[in-house]
Amino acid sequence: MSNKKLIYGFHAVNARLFQNPKSLLELYIATGRQDARMRDAILKAESEGIRILSVDSARLDGMSGHARHQGIAALIDTNKSFVTLDDVLENLTEPPLLLVLDGVTDPHNLGACLRVADAMGAHAVIAPKDRSAGLNATVSKVACGAAEVVPYVTVTNLARTLRDLKDAGVWIAGTAMDASTDLFHCDAAGPLAWVMGSEGEGMRRLTRELCDVLVNIPMFGTVESLNVSVASGMVLAESRRQRQVAAG
Repeated sequence: MSNKKLIYGFHAVNARLFQNPKSLLELYIATGRQDARMRDAILKAESEGIRILSVDSARLDGMSGHARHQGIAALIDTNKSFVTLDDVLENLTEPPLLLVLDGVTDPHNLGACLRVADAMGAHAVIAPKDRSAGLNATVSKVACGAAEVVPYVTVTNLARTLRDLKDAGVWIAGTAMDASTDLFHCDAAGPLAWVMGSEGEGMRRLTRELCDVLVNIPMFGTVESLNVSVASGMVLAESRRQRQVAAG
């Protein structure tokens, strides 16, 4: 499998450029574009010794699949982005706050989940290698730079990973519409991993059984369910709110 991936748009490229420049192989910029954002990106790439290629807009359109690239793209080495869960946990200065995605296969949903994870200060997003969307250009674009800064940990056996987290003192909270405990009446301030299932099927049986608590998100309107990224943002925000209250 190729270890190279194209990302595009200023959010995604700048996040990678300033957070993990060693992973950039080449920077592609639209010919003739010399605004301040582009000049900053070029100066940073030059300082890191990254090869810069000036290409016309038609080529950038083709490279990005005609997505909104904003005149900038980069080829990255995904091997230099690899991170393990142990790497994440060993470097924390506060209790873990994690987002686990069990069966989220749509890249737009994954990108949005990474974005809310970054906004709410989640320390990592965890997903099984199978039944999950991989990091690609669409994910990076939707994530608006979060895909380059939030550790995305893929694991071979999600059940084993959840057991390891429990052994490490992390509470596992699953979201389920039929749960008897609601989001606003659960203890979400401590070391916690929120588990989100797929929109169609929810969590797998074993994943659900490994949760320490199941929580529902109260619904006050007419819709019956929420997009997984919206639900992820809500549960992570509640954890952050409770931590702020506890800290006084």
